[in-house]
Amino acid sequence: MTDTIELRGLRVMAYCGILPEELERRQPFEIDVDVEVDLRAAATSDELDNTIDYGGLVAEIERLAIEVRYGLLERFASEVAASVLEHDRALAASVTIRKLRPPVPQDLGSSGVTIRRAKP
Repeated sequence: MTDTIELRGLRVMAYCGILPEELERRQPFEIDVDVEVDLRAAATSDELDNTIDYGGLVAEIERLAIEVRYGLLERFASEVAASVLEHDRALAASVTIRKLRPPVPQDLGSSGVTIRRAKP
């Protein structure tokens, strides 16, 4: 049995893209993360030590967005998922990253990817 910690709508400015203009300036992205975890101990104890501190997760995701340049959304999402899975209690992670100003001539609200990774 697993439970889910949800993080919704984290907005960051990051370098991600392969077009020349994407390499020159940060763009806005929105990130959603679902972390699969067993929360029974936290539900019983009411102690932060028995869960995953989502404040720490958000800070780590923000750090990845600021410090690393990505060519593809797929790599960006994969790096976020790998970071989440470094937490002992995390069993799996689903990560959605949306580019809020996709570089296309059409009126496209966002482009994005969703990936899911799990511990073996």
